[in-house]
Amino acid sequence: MLFALGICVSVALHEAGHMWAAKAFGMKVRRYFIGFGPKIWSFRRGETEYGLKAIPAGGFCDIAGMTALDEVTPEEAPRAMWRYPTWKRFVVMVMGSVTHFILGFIILYLMAATMGLPNVEGTPVISGTDCAASTQDVKTYEYAECGPGDPAPARDAGLREGDEIVSIDGKATPTWSDVVATVQKLSGEHEFVVLRDGAERRITIDIPTVQRVAPDDTPDNTDDNKLVDVGAIGVTSTPIYHYSAASAVGGSLEFTGTMFVRVWEGLLAFPEKIPKVIEAIGGGERDPDTPVSVVGASIIGGDAVEQGVWELFLLLLATLNFFVGVFNLLPLLPLDGGHIAVLFYEKVRDWLRKLRGKPAGGPVDYTKLSAVTMVFIFIGGAVMLLTITADIVNPIRIGQ
Repeated sequence: MLFALGICVSVALHEAGHMWAAKAFGMKVRRYFIGFGPKIWSFRRGETEYGLKAIPAGGFCDIAGMTALDEVTPEEAPRAMWRYPTWKRFVVMVMGSVTHFILGFIILYLMAATMGLPNVEGTPVISGTDCAASTQDVKTYEYAECGPGDPAPARDAGLREGDEIVSIDGKATPTWSDVVATVQKLSGEHEFVVLRDGAERRITIDIPTVQRVAPDDTPDNTDDNKLVDVGAIGVTSTPIYHYSAASAVGGSLEFTGTMFVRVWEGLLAFPEKIPKVIEAIGGGERDPDTPVSVVGASIIGGDAVEQGVWELFLLLLATLNFFVGVFNLLPLLPLDGGHIAVLFYEKVRDWLRKLRGKPAGGPVDYTKLSAVTMVFIFIGGAVMLLTITADIVNPIRIGQ
C-alpha cells in the first residue's frame, strides 16, 4: 500500500510538472485531476478545476489547445498551447519526465545522506583490510579468527580504505567478483593497480595460500561443501557508499547517471525478456530479472517494508521514477516523447521549407497518425496485461 501511494504521488507530480510549466508560460490549464473514471471530488481555483477521480491509475492535465486540432473557445484561443513558440511547448511537454527525474534524485539524495547508496555496479572499492584468515567454516561461511601468524598482505603492501582495485597483473578488474576470482587463482608476488585520490598507484602484493569454501559450493548444501586452497589478500568490499549531507549531492548525481544507464539498458533488453514472463505465467520459475508491472513493483515494495529493508523500498521507488521518466520520452504517440517528436518534425520541416522559399506548413494532422498510435497502444496494453498477470499468479518476492 505504501509503495502504491508512492507511485500515485509520482504520477500526480508528473502531471503537476506539465501544469506548472503551462501556467508559467500563460497557457490556459482547464483541469488537473488525479485518477480516471467518475469524479469523486473537485474544486475550482482561478480558471483551473482540480480534483480526484475514482480509479487511481494515473492522472491528467488538460491544457487548452495542446494540438491545433483540439477545440477551444474564443476566449481560450489566444492562449491555446499550439500557438506558443516551439521551445515553450517543448518545456511543457518534457516537464512531466523532468519531474520524475527530480523526484528520483531527491529520493537518492535522502538515501545517500542517511543510509548510504548501494554499490550496484560491484565496483571493487576497499572498505577495510585485515588478515587473510587461514581457513573458513564450511557451514557458517565464517572466517577463522586472525592468529598471530596469519598474514595481512593487502595491509602490509599499503592498500587503504577507499582504494579501488583497477587491475591485477595488467588484467582489468571492473567488479569485486573479478577481483576475488583473479586473486583466488594466484600465489606469490603480483602487481595491483589501485585508484587512490584520482591517481593510479602500482602496488606489489605477496599473495599467500589459504583455505576457503570451494567457489562452486553453496550455503544451502553445506553437508557436501569442501575446502580448497586459494589465494587471499585480506580485504573487504564496499557494499554501501556513505556520504555527508554535502558530499551526498555529488554521490547522488553520480548514482543518478548510473541509474539512467541501467534504465536505458533495461529498455533495450525489454523485448527479449517477454518470453520469460510468459513462461512464468505458465508456472515456470520467475526470473528476478524479468519486467514487472506496477502491481509487481508494489508487491516487492511491500515485502521490503515488511522486512524493514527501506533501502530497497526507496531504491525501487527511485528506479521506477527514472524508468517512467525515460519511457515517457520515447518518440512514440501517445507518450510525451511522441508529441515532442511531432513538435520538432514541424520545426525542421518549416526550416527546410523556408530554405526553399516556401511558407511554413500547417500543424501536423494527428488523425493521420492514429493507426500508428493504436498499434503502440495495443502492444503496450498487451505487455502490461502480461506483466500484471505474471505479477499476480507468479510474483517476484523478496526473502521468500
